[in-house]
Amino acid sequence: MSHTLRRDAPHDHDHDHDGSVARRIGHLFSDLLGGHSHDAADRVDDAVEATAAGRRALWMSLGGLLATAAVQGLVVAWSGSVALLGDTLHNLVDAGTAFPLLVAFALAARGRTERMTHGWGRAEDLAGLVVVLMIALSGVLVAWESITRLLDPRPVEHLPAVAAASVVGFLGNEWVARYRIRVGRRIGSAALVADGLHARTDGLTSLAVLVGAGGVALGWERADPVVGVLITVAILGVLRSAARSVGARLVDAVDPDLVRRASASATSVDEVRGVEDVRLRWVGHVLVVEVAVLVDAATPLPVADTVSAHVEEHLRLDLPHVGAVTVRVGAARPA
Repeated sequence: MSHTLRRDAPHDHDHDHDGSVARRIGHLFSDLLGGHSHDAADRVDDAVEATAAGRRALWMSLGGLLATAAVQGLVVAWSGSVALLGDTLHNLVDAGTAFPLLVAFALAARGRTERMTHGWGRAEDLAGLVVVLMIALSGVLVAWESITRLLDPRPVEHLPAVAAASVVGFLGNEWVARYRIRVGRRIGSAALVADGLHARTDGLTSLAVLVGAGGVALGWERADPVVGVLITVAILGVLRSAARSVGARLVDAVDPDLVRRASASATSVDEVRGVEDVRLRWVGHVLVVEVAVLVDAATPLPVADTVSAHVEEHLRLDLPHVGAVTVRVGAARPA
């Protein structure tokens, strides 16, 4: 005996059949700015709310980072600090990573189409890859400028302003980091969490700029570019962390604890005699679940349908950010 029940979230229809290219582009920009999703019944479900929360986090943190970078940029032009320049460039790159994520969230809000039958959630994982590449680029830029200044030292002026700008950088980045990480974990977005970790590293490197300014004030001329090199090392650390997190999503890796929780959840249904297979994968910030359970061979088909529904209910309660669920019911072998 085998019975399969598939229940998905409400179908968000993209209206590809009746829209021109211009109309589709218009819809994308509407979604990018936080517009409506094209749900057949105009209902806001958990996935849509999560996507909207992600977009809000990105827009608000983008504004905070741009304001921070603007203050720091003025001080860089005034002081000539290479460490502060590196921190400012890193902040600008961090701000820039918001745009691919915004596009990804806008695409995810459009839902499934006849061509994109699983929806656009994977675009978020690809945006995470862009974030990783931009982190790497910022590391190269800071390393280049720091090594250049080590070989050809230049004076750093207006040290109090440099110190003040570094404190502004720390406060701005730490606020952005807390906000992005909190929202990213709440909605299950590895890309948004990675972006938040990037911002946190920016905040710590801002404090390193403060240390560099103190070293110059004490008479060590190369303190500023040396701190720039240390910032590069910190960037490499966050690059490794972000690459591991985003890379895991791209190859459908999941936390083994989630697999154990899914198996335990399905087993908790009274009629289930065992769990034959569990398959999980993240698509953006949505967890797709496939489970094969075993029941007594004499179980009637209508009861198998009820078991399948109960297993799905348990999975949705016990696992985070669940999207599509597939439950296969098979007959257990006699003991």
